[in-house]
Amino acid sequence: MKIDILTLFPEMFPPVMGSSMLGRAAQNGILDIRTHDIRDYTQNKHNRTDDYPFGGGGGMVQMADPIFRALEDIGAQGKRLLYMSPRGKVMDQQLLSELAEETELVILCGHYEGVDQRVLDHWDAQEVSIGDYILTGGELPAMVLIDAVARLLPRVLGNADSAMDESIYSGLLEHPQYTQPREYRDMQVPEVLLSGNHRKIHLWRLEQSLDLTARRRPDMLLEYARRRDELDRDEQRLLDSTLQAYGLCRIMK
Repeated sequence: MKIDILTLFPEMFPPVMGSSMLGRAAQNGILDIRTHDIRDYTQNKHNRTDDYPFGGGGGMVQMADPIFRALEDIGAQGKRLLYMSPRGKVMDQQLLSELAEETELVILCGHYEGVDQRVLDHWDAQEVSIGDYILTGGELPAMVLIDAVARLLPRVLGNADSAMDESIYSGLLEHPQYTQPREYRDMQVPEVLLSGNHRKIHLWRLEQSLDLTARRRPDMLLEYARRRDELDRDEQRLLDSTLQAYGLCRIMK
């Protein structure tokens, strides 16, 4: 997957994009991430990219011309353009799965009070948010989006099953995890995980995930419960027990 990033701060990306999973994906030719400095496309001697908003108001707005020129230079026409914006659709698993199917993405990182609306309209930009809060610019949200999408690409993760087993992907928050040693400062690993009984381990992990999701994200549990018919009898029993324990049965009705 090729990802072009338009930003005023390209120096923010190499430390993250070149490290860990993303760095390995780039080395293996799975990801091709390129940053483009919007300032390089200005036509004034001060490399100015922003100006005061028409109609008054505080802050500055990024001008259309440098962004247009940057998008034209990288050949963005016809590609999926994402604009990281707090007013956009909040990123979720469905959107990430859609983006992972693309071969090329273009990400525009805004700053100040945003970008001239004509950029978004002309280039049919899709506004995407990572949450209901305000950040200084779109660079950090872009990194979050790239990391989340990359995990869904073939061969990026060492274990092909690990992404889909994790929180959100399965519809539940992830169960607790343990590793060596078996005992640490008088704290023990749950005995069931040492039993070698894969069925018991699966049901224990499901029970833990159900309980954790009920306490922290009951909305997710209710959505998961709509798939009840996909579960076997033991799994349904655990789901029903959790819904009843947290008083969520009446909401399902």
